Amino acid sequence: MTTPLRAQTRDLPHAVPSEVTRPFWDGCARGELLFQRCERCEAITFPPGEHCRGCLARGQVWEASAGRGVLYSWTVVHRPVTPAFDPPYAAAIVTLDEGYQMLTNIVDAAPDDLRAELPVQVSFRRTGNDLWLPYFVPA
Repeated sequence: MTTPLRAQTRDLPHAVPSEVTRPFWDGCARGELLFQRCERCEAITFPPGEHCRGCLARGQVWEASAGRGVLYSWTVVHRPVTPAFDPPYAAAIVTLDEGYQMLTNIVDAAPDDLRAELPVQVSFRRTGNDLWLPYFVPA
């Protein structure tokens, strides 16, 4: 039996939210997964940025994701690079139904149950330093 993957609960190192990223983090605290869409070309920008990655225009609008997608790739970490992280955890790339990809963690699953194209759903969890993170669980 393998150890189930779980969310991190201790204080984690993280970037301080900026003017550009604050709406994303505020959304996480409310249980909303947000992404940016360009008003000009409708391309999605994630992670958040000041300019559209498609046409370089300013004028990004925030939209709420349904929080559903599929597991694209992952690795199970047993020896983290910092003692702030409790192993094992699965660093993963999820492809959201809206079409963008997100680096995240998979939780509430056994490592052996992970597979490409596994349907997943966002699940927000609070860390020790009151930071809300978007994890994903099998759907």
